[in-house]
Amino acid sequence: MPSPLSFPPIDTGALRCREVMRRKTIGVFDSGVGGLTVLKAIHQRLPLESTAYLGDTARVPYGPRSPEVVIRYCIDNARFLLNQDLKLLVVACNTASAVALDVLQKMLAIPVIGVIEPGARAAIEATKNNRIGIIGTRGTVKSGAYQSAIRKQRGNVELKASACPLFVPLAEEGWTDGPIARLTAARYLAAFDGFGMDTLVLGCTHYPLLRSAIAEVVGEGVSLVDSAQTTAAAVEELLDFRGWKAEGPSDAPPSRHYFVTDQPEPFADVGERFLGEPIRGIERITFPEF
Repeated sequence: MPSPLSFPPIDTGALRCREVMRRKTIGVFDSGVGGLTVLKAIHQRLPLESTAYLGDTARVPYGPRSPEVVIRYCIDNARFLLNQDLKLLVVACNTASAVALDVLQKMLAIPVIGVIEPGARAAIEATKNNRIGIIGTRGTVKSGAYQSAIRKQRGNVELKASACPLFVPLAEEGWTDGPIARLTAARYLAAFDGFGMDTLVLGCTHYPLLRSAIAEVVGEGVSLVDSAQTTAAAVEELLDFRGWKAEGPSDAPPSRHYFVTDQPEPFADVGERFLGEPIRGIERITFPEF
């Protein structure tokens, strides 16, 4: 029996592997600009990490597509981003997470994180009365992905979901505060009147931009679960667990790369509101090249 103060020998191979992985890139993809809220949260939480973002703007939206088509799009996105020397891939799209996450996790040799599971876990941790509301696009609500993920972790919870489709164009137009945003939020969130929820999941990556208007309508007694923040927290948790987190001066300075499948200019104009800073050096790519 080893003494309580003895330790196993250091695995130098594992240490070298961790040093290499710390310098690699976090890949993030979405059907458009919404995933930039996830990227922003990652930058805030992990400022030393290099990132590569792909917005599939030529094929947005994914919601109306068949599962087979969404899976094909996601495979295209993943294959391209793998060329960026990834250590981790984030699927920053609710539709893609609901439909294609399992496929990507089985296909790829690196970890793949979606936005639904972290949000579901955070909602369960937040609720005190086991009544959770969920808002999202029609496709996300219809898929039942959040409902299923929450119930897998806690079966006795009461759930109510409602689609808020106009939140997406409001976010992209920058109408995230003021009377239009508040009236729209009040109209949609009336669906939860009498439900008694104490937690509301913002089940679309556009919705954090309307957080103020949503919070004003639901009141202080309802916790808002931001899928962007919870996903960034899951990324940090995984990097900490594996010892892959970039640690500062000893590692290379972080890089920021942006790719789109359509014209860069509209993406840059709208994306600046989502990311909270100018987006420069956007590269347009086409999948047949890869």
